Amino acid sequence: MSEPILEAVGLRKRFGAVVACDDISVAFGAGELVGVVGPNGAGKTTFVNVVTGYVTPDAGHIRYRGREHDALTPRGAVALGIARSFQHPQLYASLSVLENALIALAVKRKEHASWQPLKRKWALDEGHALLERFALDEVANTEVSQLPEGRRKVLDIALSFALEPSVLLLDEPTSGVSAREKFALMDTVTGVLAQTEMTVLFIEHDMEIVERYAHRVLAFVEGRIIADGRSADVLADARVRELVLGIAEGA
Repeated sequence: MSEPILEAVGLRKRFGAVVACDDISVAFGAGELVGVVGPNGAGKTTFVNVVTGYVTPDAGHIRYRGREHDALTPRGAVALGIARSFQHPQLYASLSVLENALIALAVKRKEHASWQPLKRKWALDEGHALLERFALDEVANTEVSQLPEGRRKVLDIALSFALEPSVLLLDEPTSGVSAREKFALMDTVTGVLAQTEMTVLFIEHDMEIVERYAHRVLAFVEGRIIADGRSADVLADARVRELVLGIAEGA
């Protein structure tokens, strides 16, 4: 790996008796597509929440482009170039798909007071271009509440992408998406990301998705990373098979 774009150094986080991050140190290079796996309660989402400023670690720090950050805020993370999507899409359900895109563009341009002035030709063109990249332009004028879950997920990811981050973290992008939609969703998203140098981490419980799309896999158990490497190697690891996949040795 060349100079890491993002590092976690000695991260620790405890919630009462639960150790969610137990001395996590890991680094990521530009352009990596990393699957993050583990059973419920393993610390995956806490790790993402620390990296994106939603949770303050008890110890350790984040190093972004070589600079240390002890206590990021969500806004501070976005300002650095670290963005995320959520397991449950964070969208304005009563607005159209395009209006949601315009809001994301307003945030990117730091026009927080109002997104309505963005309804100018250049802004509309930029919004439509964003939606077209994610195969959403045909539903640009559809109210978000009318979209199927798969497209809501894609829109949420597109809005994070609109912020032009260097690092993008996706929390269970196929959760709640039908089996028929999940591969189309990931094909769309990874197709766009492949045209960038963006580093992407995605939490995922669906091993078909992980095996097909992740170049590298981190396996979390009880707040620790028990395996980190090429996806095929990690998914074949005996401890991962037992503790993450629930497959006993010899099965």
